[in-house]
Amino acid sequence: MTTTSTESTALNQRAAGRAETRMYIDGELRDARSGKQFDNTSPATGELLGTTSAAGPEDMVAAIAAARRAFDETEWSTNHGLRKRCLVQLQEALESESEELREEIVAEVGAPLMTTMMAQVDWPLADALRFPTELIDSFAWSRELGVGKAGDGQRRVVKEPVGVVAAIAPWNYPFEIVSNKLGQALATGNTVVLKPDPNTPWTSTRLGRLIAEHTDIPAGVVNVVPTPDNEVAELLVSDPRVDLVSFTGSTQVGRRIAGRAAETLKRVFLELGGKSALVLLDDADLDAAIPSTLQVCFHAGQGCAINSRLLVPAHRYDEVVARVAELFEMIRPGDPARGDTLLGPVINTRQRDRILGFVDRAKAAGAQVLTGGAAPTDLHPELAGGSYVLPTLVAGTDNSAEIARQEVFGPVMVVLPYSDDAEALAVANDSDYGLSGSVFTSSPDRGMEFANRIRAGSFSVNGGLFYGADAPYGGYKASGIGRQNGIEGFEQYLETKTIGYL
Repeated sequence: MTTTSTESTALNQRAAGRAETRMYIDGELRDARSGKQFDNTSPATGELLGTTSAAGPEDMVAAIAAARRAFDETEWSTNHGLRKRCLVQLQEALESESEELREEIVAEVGAPLMTTMMAQVDWPLADALRFPTELIDSFAWSRELGVGKAGDGQRRVVKEPVGVVAAIAPWNYPFEIVSNKLGQALATGNTVVLKPDPNTPWTSTRLGRLIAEHTDIPAGVVNVVPTPDNEVAELLVSDPRVDLVSFTGSTQVGRRIAGRAAETLKRVFLELGGKSALVLLDDADLDAAIPSTLQVCFHAGQGCAINSRLLVPAHRYDEVVARVAELFEMIRPGDPARGDTLLGPVINTRQRDRILGFVDRAKAAGAQVLTGGAAPTDLHPELAGGSYVLPTLVAGTDNSAEIARQEVFGPVMVVLPYSDDAEALAVANDSDYGLSGSVFTSSPDRGMEFANRIRAGSFSVNGGLFYGADAPYGGYKASGIGRQNGIEGFEQYLETKTIGYL
């Protein structure tokens, strides 16, 4: 790749020329029955990338029926060897198109190229399918309990797939999240209807094509159904033939899914929002800690685990605020196709305006916006139609403010002072969310003690990274229900049956 200031223009053209625009239902790559399509727009330029088939109710119903039939009538749910072989085939197919996938992520997600070397592409490509595939052989699918209290024979506990899984994915990390959902659901013997976010459909439709062309996965086991119509998508939640909904996205939508799923007593996995705290204890090395504040600039702050509240000791508040503001002012939004861009666009202009609305309301309520809080005015002309936001630092407020409590999902950090460790812990935990967080201290033991008292599903001490397909990920409170990845994530796609036998 070259690194000119207009690299996205050329990259977008390449990605659009290779994109799979068809849905994949019951082993067939096809257009929507209605012939309808919807637009896919570049976050970097605001220009149309291309179109994708728009599923209607008849397409979604067909996908659910195919998944139900494949689970009930094929050997997919019981044949471990078949599942393992097919997942290895899919892994090899993805590896063969990894560079095309990388450019597709930059084009439709607006993710900076450097992020594809990490959680956007390379990390999940390395283990999202491999880890659950390896578990097929090593997992304890059954265990013996021995004779029961009545003395009437032996007892066995067996693990079986749940059935039909509806996998509903977001736009911010589409390949990472989709591959982890698919890997675990398929390795455990379930069939899947995958509904990608309409902002980023091509990663999922590519997976549909790879499954069709390069694997022996039976027809109906995986169905990829893109649609911009929420009523069509909601059929996945209301249809009694679907056994589990695996959703990653906003807490607001998660609550609706949980409510609708309860009508048919579906199981749900919900990985939802966060408002995580980055806590600097009074003995923290600021030189080591302050660069971590740049995580709100990484992929424009569009990550649920990003720490967007910065908690600092009151006596170090002025120093920290000055240093973070200086750091943020050094970061300029840029072309995501460039290798040196840290801060790319947010997903669309609607999200940009939502982010800036949070900042404007904070200012109106008396907060100080020390830097940022606006769209950049110095972008290259070919990027002027993109949806960019300057890194933003908000001070002069407390933890009760909207901007400190609601998930902004953009490059915005709010700084909050505290008096002692007890208050820092109380403020960090004083949130509707409980997804992630981090602490910096010169004492690892003190850091671990703090981590153990945080009400969150994942946590980092002094920059330690918890990510991996072998690591369960999810949240407390309004950040969700269940875990993705790890043994815990694998088991959530399984039912448990106890058998007594003579």
